[in-house]
This record gives sequence, C-alpha cells and structure tokens, in this order.
Amino acid sequence: MREEYDFSAGVVGKYAARYAGGTNIVLLDADVACVFPDSKSVNSALRALTKIAERRVKAASSLSPEKAAKR
Repeated sequence: MREEYDFSAGVVGKYAARYAGGTNIVLLDADVACVFPDSKSVNSALRALTKIAERRVKAASSLSPEKAAKR
C-alpha cells in the first residue's frame, strides 16, 4: 500500500450489507467462463434455458399419467 493512502478514518464494511443485498455472485468454472464474455451473455443464456425448462415442465404436467410414465 502506498504511503499517501490514508484509511485511518475509514469504516470497515460500511457498504457491505447494501452491496450484498443487491448482488448475487456466482463463480463459473474456467471452461464455462471462456464461453461467456460478460454477465449479460450469461444472463441471456440462463433466461433462455429457464424458458425451455418451464415449457418442458408445462408440457409434462399436461400429459396423461400413462403418457408421462413413458417419458
């Protein structure tokens, strides 16, 4: 740390609760991270996957018990 930096009047964790309340940090494995250049692309991919999963659940729930058992 440089000598000209003076944190003697600083407050530890002053904004920690506010930051943590609005942030959800997820660490991606290196092989996954290299596919996504930024958080926007990750969010876009996850939203698309969520839509696909929701459609599959909806379709499965509308099947008769006999047809659902065959899946």
